[in-house]
Parts: sequence; structure tokens; C-alpha cells
Amino acid sequence: MNWTTTARVCAILMARSVLGDAPLYSQDFTKAALGDPPEDVMILEGQFTVKEEAGNRFLELPGAPLETYGLLFGSSRAGGVQAQARIWGTKAGRKQPVFALGLNGQGGFKLRVSPAKQVIELLQGDEVLRTAPFQWQSGDWTSLRLQVRPSGSGVTIEAKAWQGPKEPETWTLQIGDRPALPAGKAGVWGLPFSGTALRFDDLAVVGSQVNNEKSGRYP
Repeated sequence: MNWTTTARVCAILMARSVLGDAPLYSQDFTKAALGDPPEDVMILEGQFTVKEEAGNRFLELPGAPLETYGLLFGSSRAGGVQAQARIWGTKAGRKQPVFALGLNGQGGFKLRVSPAKQVIELLQGDEVLRTAPFQWQSGDWTSLRLQVRPSGSGVTIEAKAWQGPKEPETWTLQIGDRPALPAGKAGVWGLPFSGTALRFDDLAVVGSQVNNEKSGRYP
């Protein structure tokens, strides 16, 4: 079993550990037909298509035209949820893609990977709230996890991103005392600045674990 397969199995098991065998939403495209995206994802803009390579199916966004594209998935929620996804991209010379995972709809909270700046960023809408160093490797799948949980009179947002099979033990980015946002769906976004395709897989939404805020892992 290669590490990509291992990462997918771990994602499924972690989702099941929270809500038994029924996460709030899960889509790995295994049963999706090649071509048009399945009906349970809402395309905001972009020519997303289901493709397959080496037996693995995923949603692909072409490398042109050069715009930011996105899609939404799962049900609308204000908080107490965690979204996860895996995203793959490549660089072309000095040009590198930008991609993100979000909660609370288009203008909500986002975890964005910015390879050219070697950082991951926590955003609300277009405003960058926090950043952390991140060494992105072209041609490797990047796992992203973003959580919004009730905290005091508002919410706390926590996020992490990693490549390879080993998930970080703790949240990489965390910010508390933010006003809660209106309910919205989870989503993924991509800017194929390198002119090469972006791939999206293993989309999921699960109930967040309020008492597990330090580790960021499921029980």
C-alpha cells in the first residue's frame, strides 16, 4: 500500500471515528462517473471534470484560463464542523498554483496554501488573519483540514496542512474570539497560476470535537 492510499484510508477512518459510519458529508469520487462532476457538489465557476489516473478518481480543474475557481459541498452550517480535502498541483518554472479549503460559504473562513510565498494562510473572506511557514512540494498531494467551533461568545478557527502520510499532531494555525459567521457550505478553491491542472479529492465534512482542541486529531 503506497502512502497516497494510506492517507485516503486514514481520512476515512478519522471521519468514521467521529460519527460512526456516517460523516456529515463524504465524496472520494470512487463511484462518480467520468466526466461531469457529481450532483452533490455545487460548481461556482470552472470546468471541473471527474478524471482517473492509476485507478484513482478525482475532480480536475484545467490549467487555463487563469482565474480563481471553486465549488461548494455538504450542508450549510455556521460552526461546530470540520472540513477536509486533498489537493494536488504542480509548478511550471517559477509559477506555482494557489488553492484553498473553506467553511461558511464563499465569504467565510479559508485555509489557503500559497506555495510561491512558502506559507499557509488563514483567511476570512479576502482578509489574511494568520500565516505559517509551509514547504510545498510540487506533484505531491496536500491534505488540508479546517475547523470552526463555538468558543465563548464567538468561534475559534483552527487549520493545518501537510504532505505525506504523517498528519501534524497539533493545529498549525489557530485564532479565537472571532464573530460567528452565517451558515454556509464547505468549499475548495483553486488558482492554476502555473498553467497546469489542479486535482481535488477526499472531500469531507464532519462534526468538530470541541474537547479535542489541543491536538486537532479525532479520538
